[in-house]
Formats: sequence, structure tokens, C-alpha cells
Amino acid sequence: MGVSDNAKNKAEDLKGRGKEAAGSLSGDDKLKHEGQGDQASASTKQKVTDAADAVKRKTDEVKDKLTGH
Repeated sequence: MGVSDNAKNKAEDLKGRGKEAAGSLSGDDKLKHEGQGDQASASTKQKVTDAADAVKRKTDEVKDKLTGH
């Protein structure tokens, strides 16, 4: 995972926030809910990215201990 995934997730979150705001301002509930869905999706993806990064860090720590680095 990494920086690229973080940037994509942030962009999706911002897009969702924009849709939600536009939907709220225009009274378009469908657009508002679509924006909320985009934000939820981005949040879930970010949590998966964070978990994968944590697993990789721990794996690298164990590998370093086993190899003496």
C-alpha cells in the first residue's frame, strides 16, 4: 500500500464531501447520499490501507530480528 493509496483515498473522500455539499445546497438527496457513500467507501479503504501498512511494518520487524539486522 502506501502514499499512492492514501492520496487516492483522500481524493475520493474530498469528492464525496463535494457531492454531499452540492446535494445539500441543491436539495438533491440522491447526490447527497451518493457523496456520503463515497466518503464511507474512502474511509473503509483507508482503514484497510492502514491495517496492511501495520502488518507490513510488523512483518519487517520480525524479519529484521530473525536476520539480525
